[in-house]
Amino acid sequence: MALSWALAALSLLPLLDAQSPVCANLTATPITNATLEQISGKWFYIASAFREPEFNQSSRTIHSAYFYFALNHTDDTILLTEYLTIGNRCIYNSSYLKVQQKNGTVSKDESGKEVFADLLLTKDPKIFMLGFSLKDEQNKGLSFYADKPEVTEEQMRVFHEAIRCIGMQKSEISYTDAKKDLCGPLEKEHKEERPKEKEGDTALG
Repeated sequence: MALSWALAALSLLPLLDAQSPVCANLTATPITNATLEQISGKWFYIASAFREPEFNQSSRTIHSAYFYFALNHTDDTILLTEYLTIGNRCIYNSSYLKVQQKNGTVSKDESGKEVFADLLLTKDPKIFMLGFSLKDEQNKGLSFYADKPEVTEEQMRVFHEAIRCIGMQKSEISYTDAKKDLCGPLEKEHKEERPKEKEGDTALG
């Protein structure tokens, strides 16, 4: 009985997906300069669901996180500066993402291995997602970002629907909590340092 119910549910999935604009848009499309401009600036990590064990474990240790994307159109890279609250401390990281414009993907070196993610935009320019190994049942994952630390019900609904579209459960999602952020003072310090650095560069010039 349970098997027949499961098969019936699976046969309905394509119909459900066809009706869902979120499912229809859950594929990587070529990245344009306009796309890159849209994702530049400050973003907050809201939630994610990962089946890849290492990603799953690390995502659950992050209480709060936000980051900046700074574009370099010349060599198709993005400077990523991120502020992570893990446990009772703030961790600051700076690294580069490579952009594969034709494939609609970005990649990052993780412990000597290049990890690729599909850049998934929605109709709402204030949110986006990254999809990881979406066709790999054992290692698939989806992460969700917004331009504010808290999202609206509609924005969260888009993420929950995307989770369903890729065959994952809401119970697999881990959420961040902006109230637990400990990186504010460090970010403020970095912002105060930047004008001084520019002044120094001007003096040297």
